[in-house]
Parts: sequence; structure tokens; C-alpha cells
Amino acid sequence: MPFAALKGTAACLLVALTGATAIAQTTPPPAYDPALAASLGADERGMRSYVFVVLKTGPNKMPAGPERDEMFKGHFANMTRLATQGKLAAAGPFDGKEGWRGMFIYAVKTIEEAKQLTATDPVIINGEMVAEYHALYASAALMQVTDTHLRISKP
Repeated sequence: MPFAALKGTAACLLVALTGATAIAQTTPPPAYDPALAASLGADERGMRSYVFVVLKTGPNKMPAGPERDEMFKGHFANMTRLATQGKLAAAGPFDGKEGWRGMFIYAVKTIEEAKQLTATDPVIINGEMVAEYHALYASAALMQVTDTHLRISKP
């Protein structure tokens, strides 16, 4: 591409980006919604307390087969139950490197309560995984993950 054409393309791109930035800067932020903040348990910063749980490989790896399949079926059912109750804000798997298997973010105030909830999971009960607990202070908007997830995942 000749330099003059490249220069013209760059100028057009710069104008477009400048215009988009100007529009973004003139759009007012959404209004504070005190009812939403209260329903999500938000403090004045829009934040709340959670417990972050790292699931790591445990001492009792169950061999492949129907028993392992049932254990993981129970694991997913347990997560669904806790999310429906508003106790589990987010969860997901890791890549398994260095024994890191997955995580939970519980919408609870204490590590003790998170331990009680985690103890109901079949992967913990069977020793397939062990849990490590950390206090977390993050956006209360995490509480909307489950509802949004249900709206974007196919049945």
C-alpha cells in the first residue's frame, strides 16, 4: 500500500477513534440504584465480602468409571443448588496445572461458613479435591452472574 494511502487510512482511523472517545466521554454514568445495591449486599463502594475457594487435587483420585461420573454429577448438582440459594456467586475450572482444579466464590461473610458449604460437595467428601480458603472483597455485581449465566446458556 502506498504511503499516502496508508497515511489517509491512519487519519480516518484517528478521526473515528477520537469521535468514539468523545461520545463515550459525554455519556453519563448510570444512576446509582440504591434498591439494586441493597439487593446485592453492596456497601457504599458497591463492594461486598466473599470467600474465594481454590479447589486443588486431593489425596484420593477416583478412577474413571460410573462412580467417578456420579461424583462429578453430584458436584455439578451441588454447585447449582448453592447458586440457586444465592450462596455461590461464581465457580469454574482451572487448567489443572500445579494441582489447581477449580474455584468457588461464595457470597458469605466467613471462611467457616464457606467450609460448611464446601463440605457438602462430593469431590471434597471423596477426597478427589481439597479446598483452600481466602477472604475476598469484590464487586457486589458478582451476585448477578448466576442470573445472567442462566439467560445466556442453552438448556
